[in-house]
Amino acid sequence: MRDLQLPQAVTAAIEGANVPPLPQVLLRLIQQLDDESSTIDSLAAVVSQDPALSARILTAANSAAFYRNTPASDIKSCVSLLGTRMVRAMATCLAVKRLFDADPGTVSVDLTDFWRHSLLVAETSRAMAAATGYPHPGEAYLAGLLHDVGQLVLISSLGDQYAWLLSQTGDEDKLTELERTSLSTDHCEVGTWLADQWRLDSGLADALLFHHASAEEIATASNLPRLVWFADALARGVPGLAPFEELAATLFGTGSDFDAGRILARALDHVQVIATAMGVAARPEADDAAPQRTLPNVTILAPAHAPHEADRALAEHIRDMAVMHPLQQDLFELASETELLNALRESARILFELPRMGFLLIDRDSGELTGGESAGQAAIFRQTRVPRGTDAGLATRAIAEREVRSSFDEARPPRESLLDRQLARAFGSEGILALPMVGKRRTVGVMLFALGHADHARLKRRTPWLLNFGRIGGVSVEAWQDATACRKQAEDEAAAAFRRQARRIVHEVGNPLGIIKSYLRILDQKLPENSDVRHEIDVLRDEIDRVAGIVRRMNEVPTPAGAATSVAVTALVRELLALYGAPLFGDKGIAVTSRLGDDAEPAACDPDSLKQILVNLWKNAAEATPRDGRFEISVFDGVVQNGRRHVEIRMEDSGAGMPDEAIRNLSFPDQAHSNADRGHGLSIVGSIAARIGCRITCRSKAGVGTTLSLLLPCVQVS
Repeated sequence: MRDLQLPQAVTAAIEGANVPPLPQVLLRLIQQLDDESSTIDSLAAVVSQDPALSARILTAANSAAFYRNTPASDIKSCVSLLGTRMVRAMATCLAVKRLFDADPGTVSVDLTDFWRHSLLVAETSRAMAAATGYPHPGEAYLAGLLHDVGQLVLISSLGDQYAWLLSQTGDEDKLTELERTSLSTDHCEVGTWLADQWRLDSGLADALLFHHASAEEIATASNLPRLVWFADALARGVPGLAPFEELAATLFGTGSDFDAGRILARALDHVQVIATAMGVAARPEADDAAPQRTLPNVTILAPAHAPHEADRALAEHIRDMAVMHPLQQDLFELASETELLNALRESARILFELPRMGFLLIDRDSGELTGGESAGQAAIFRQTRVPRGTDAGLATRAIAEREVRSSFDEARPPRESLLDRQLARAFGSEGILALPMVGKRRTVGVMLFALGHADHARLKRRTPWLLNFGRIGGVSVEAWQDATACRKQAEDEAAAAFRRQARRIVHEVGNPLGIIKSYLRILDQKLPENSDVRHEIDVLRDEIDRVAGIVRRMNEVPTPAGAATSVAVTALVRELLALYGAPLFGDKGIAVTSRLGDDAEPAACDPDSLKQILVNLWKNAAEATPRDGRFEISVFDGVVQNGRRHVEIRMEDSGAGMPDEAIRNLSFPDQAHSNADRGHGLSIVGSIAARIGCRITCRSKAGVGTTLSLLLPCVQVS
């Protein structure tokens, strides 16, 4: 990825820039989020109609907290990755931020013309991509939508300074010259820097960088920059260029056969449809033939009469309560601590333009202050553990005093905390700001932000907002922790009740099993020495021991399976058929055929577990097979898989077939949710098979029957 170098002053200003969206589009997004029938597609469609919203969503989705191995490079993927709750929290914060920027004396930005131009270039780029055979029209649309996003970043980060530049010209090419003279960079480079932060494809970033190149220069670029350049020139009606048909032939080949004027007209119609749906005012008819303004319109709001200090404080307090309530409601709906902390991180980025932050939370049991395993945090947070009552610097002082503390406070302790220095180094900043997270009953932790001298001066007047934001974060984390503790307590109580019930069952079942086993011993003593029944009694006695073991394990904490033993599979199947063949199959008139042959190679598994698998599967087959049906079981050895020998037990029945849910329970036992006996039995089989290394495959057809194959690894000879 290209590492575009901007002047340090510009980079520092734009890192936390809050790019303003068109208010009409932001309102439509909030309405969509409030509509329960909205889908990811419908939300992405709204976001894709505004370059500022698209930039914000791309920034969040490609941040450390959400980043995956592959960058999220299209809006739908970003919205899906963030989730509707996170997008709602971000939209709420953007709406609140508009109140911040409504103070007298600040820059007022009308983005209507800028928005129309960006959307027009996006629509034209997509149409041009289709006309020229470019394989990724969605990428062309996104590049066109964002081609001037650098202007938004600069107006939001530099304020009056950039507003003055915009006021000097209505022409983009002249603006670029003014930018380079005044800032030593331009909006093309700033937009490209932002795209690089998102780790987008270099071709898309290049489209942003080169969209003000000359016609001769752009002809030497790759396809996507050429498409966006042509769409921008077409939308602006750049004077002095060759006829657009000639330009198209030069840029896209003499075989390019399309009507540029018709493409532009259709794109204009589409933009007008979107503008009407969004409630954006139409352009005056008289201006249709004139060149369209494409830059943001800026004015400096006149200062109003200053209210009384008490009235102003009261108004701010009421405004705090009114505008922060929706954010708090959104945070309460998040499903996990990770989602909650990520939402707070993005909210702080939007509300206070603080892009780098971390959390230290108070452990409920030990009272230690620690970063835990929260995603997206620097290593220093995960490594930090501050014992209760320790003065470790700004973090612990902010918690103790329940006030905002920073490295630039006038009243500072004589000695700087080394932890404060470590955190500032991790952030790569001059200092840090500590914001306590105060819940309703207790303080739950502290938010820590990278802070520079300029940030400190800007945030001093927003201390009440910061404290209120810290309270909202504290209440939200406290509520989530309390809910988690309640769930754990309920689970512990349910587990204790189950263990008590299991002990009663073990006691009640153990007595009759013991009596039956004693009776079998007496019966065995009465039989002649050479009676064939003795062997069947031994098998029955083993089965009683196995059942007793299953019941006994109900009262035990699950433990990993023991070491596998050597099992004579053929002999085990014969014994089970002798014991269960008649009650499961014979009494129902189901014909049983066995092909067992000589003793197979011994399998490496637990014999009781294999018995439990077979009995469950046989019971399932008997229930599914009609009277006069058939059941066949075979044992084969010498089956080689992955270089190891296996014994195969194959079972076929002529039953009704196995439903999809039953097969899922067998293959994915951890996801089983059926309450039916067959479904539950098969999930047990799947769990046991996974534990002993038995692979089960299934072929089933409704009305024809089911074939199951069990592959058991053979004992390896050293």
